[in-house]
Amino acid sequence: MTGRPAPAVLPPSLRARLGLVAVLAALVVAVLAVLYAGHSRPGRVDRWIILPTADSVRPPWRYVALAVDFLGEPAGSAMVVVAAVTGCLLLRRPRAAVLMVAGAGLAVGTATLFKHLVGRTIHGADNLSYPSGHTAFLTAFAFVAALLATDLLGLSRTAGTSLVLAAALVAGAAMGWAEVALGAHYPTDALGGWCTALAVVPATAWLIDRIADRLADAGPRARR
Repeated sequence: MTGRPAPAVLPPSLRARLGLVAVLAALVVAVLAVLYAGHSRPGRVDRWIILPTADSVRPPWRYVALAVDFLGEPAGSAMVVVAAVTGCLLLRRPRAAVLMVAGAGLAVGTATLFKHLVGRTIHGADNLSYPSGHTAFLTAFAFVAALLATDLLGLSRTAGTSLVLAAALVAGAAMGWAEVALGAHYPTDALGGWCTALAVVPATAWLIDRIADRLADAGPRARR
């Protein structure tokens, strides 16, 4: 017996596929960082999607965009994370609770670090834009929630992978749309934020499982 106190937050059946997704996502983040380092205007892909980069929606869709954007603000993100952590603990999934905080926090932290390293700006030199931290946050949140649902529902490898990627895609697309519509980011910033979360969360989940498993194994050995 290993004494494991809780199921793995990253199901073993999903590790290989989500690990590959994480690697590919990290490559996209790096490539876009090189392409747009130091830029202060939309690139070719950005101009193809939307031009100009400014508020582009009117009520009532503007209110929808503002509501979605609020979820990525400090107050909004804190509210949803606290609610999610509470739910995880009530469901007796402490690892998921830890990942909800660590995954979202590291995704946003990584996005913030890249902003300063890349130096891409929008609407002035003080507004660093690549990658989108808002998009990284909501994508990470949806990713963890989908991992929890996969565990609770006992989904197969294919179904679980599909659910996780679909949830991340919907969340990333929603926040990316809001950020671009409000003129806060270029479309490629949103793509970079989405990929940042896809790269960070699986790695964080794997690390949490490794640490939790070792602590669980160390407990019984210490009592012998």
